[in-house]
Amino acid sequence: MSGIGIFFFVAIVGLTLVVTYIASKRTNSASEFYTAGGGLTGWQNGIAIAGDYLSAASFLGIAGAIALFGFDGFFYSIGYLVAYLVVLYIVAEPLRNLGRYTLADMITARFDQKKVRGTAAVSTIVIVLFYMIAQLVGAGALIQLLLGIPYWVAVLLVGIMMTIYVLWGGMAATSWVQIIKAVLLMIGTVIISFLVLMKFNFNILEMFTSVKTATSHGDAYLNAGVKYTNGLDTLSMMIALVLGTAGLPHILMRFFTVKDAKTARSSVVTATWIVGIFYILTIFLGFGAAKFVGAEKIVAANAAGNMAAPLLAEALGGDLLMSFVCAVAFATILAVVAGLVLSGASAFAHDIYGQIFKKGNITEKQQMVAARWASVGVSVFSILLALGAQTLNVAFLVSLAFCIAASANLPVIIYTIYYKKFNTTGAVSAMITGLVSALVLVILSPNIWSPEGTAILTGTALFPLTNPAIISVPLGFLAGWIGSLVGAKSDAKKYAEVEVKANTGLKPNL
Repeated sequence: MSGIGIFFFVAIVGLTLVVTYIASKRTNSASEFYTAGGGLTGWQNGIAIAGDYLSAASFLGIAGAIALFGFDGFFYSIGYLVAYLVVLYIVAEPLRNLGRYTLADMITARFDQKKVRGTAAVSTIVIVLFYMIAQLVGAGALIQLLLGIPYWVAVLLVGIMMTIYVLWGGMAATSWVQIIKAVLLMIGTVIISFLVLMKFNFNILEMFTSVKTATSHGDAYLNAGVKYTNGLDTLSMMIALVLGTAGLPHILMRFFTVKDAKTARSSVVTATWIVGIFYILTIFLGFGAAKFVGAEKIVAANAAGNMAAPLLAEALGGDLLMSFVCAVAFATILAVVAGLVLSGASAFAHDIYGQIFKKGNITEKQQMVAARWASVGVSVFSILLALGAQTLNVAFLVSLAFCIAASANLPVIIYTIYYKKFNTTGAVSAMITGLVSALVLVILSPNIWSPEGTAILTGTALFPLTNPAIISVPLGFLAGWIGSLVGAKSDAKKYAEVEVKANTGLKPNL
């Protein structure tokens, strides 16, 4: 690794550690640890949301997917971007008005039941683990390429760093690390995109024409069907991406870091602009990698294509640009995993330990201790899982997390806000059905089973689709509806109170 590369890494890590140290001085309560005391402004939280969303899957996975599979890789960009419309128009404002720290808080605003809170917490932890694995796989591949150290050492290094951010800085540190990382990531992406366009004389049509001959796919590279030959599989993946964001715990948790619903909405608008610009630029990253790096070299560096963007940076800007891009990608992963650890820890410490085991009778100090121990537990378990997932594309791994979020969390969120007859039975049924169906179908899918031995296990998949959202999401909604019909009658007065509060933020006197 060159001296300039070491400088970028040390500078970014040093900057984030300074931010964490400053934030630790202000993190003395559960509210400050979980939500930064609700003190972020709209633009700050919007950039932080974008930082959370623009993960290793976006920067490394999507660039690689487009480079190797053309238009099929761009499906990820489309799905991730459109998803923000669901968040903006359906979820953001009611969630902020009803919740406090976690998704479970929002649901139990209507159903004050331990089993609802417990199920929501388990769903949160499972989603966090899937998402976390994706980030750690990307981190391991990146550090392995740049530093030449073993994959397991790289994953362990990232795991230690992310735990430090959460243990000492909480949400305030995580948010500012996200803001710094989002700015750096956009700078790096714009620079690479500019260099790619410059190679094509700033002629986008020339770029599209050129990439037709840059890969072995020929004209098919610009059309759907190179990777996703099954139309149902493509539709299923898009359902997961578009609906899953509204159920992601680490994204939902960000709406509690602002003072009110109006600020939450402005956060989403800011995030949507940043995310939209970034995903448009992934076209240049992917096409540039296909043209100037080549599929053979990309796959040689990482079988899943996760190193396409750093290799493109090296091809266009030499060691200087590659070092900067790799350092930014490293910061990207650190920031996202810190947010994931925080959301997983909050689900355990606040929902399971604080509200179920301790029945709400817990001091600030006890909750802080529980949250920090939970952070360590989530980190260690995620690291162990990531060590066995090295060959999987990080964008694909994240799409599975989106599938579970859309199947288990989204139905409950929507029904809690808009379905008058929704009850405790319906809430638990929706979450369990969505979660279990998604996990079981993934286990039976080609992601796990392959006759050629290219997947985790050798054999024939019993479920033909790589992403089960087209089945599991409707099952989650159906289970919530049926559970509400067979369960006890819902509290009409409670629903009226929740309806008013969700839309106004005010608690009515009914």
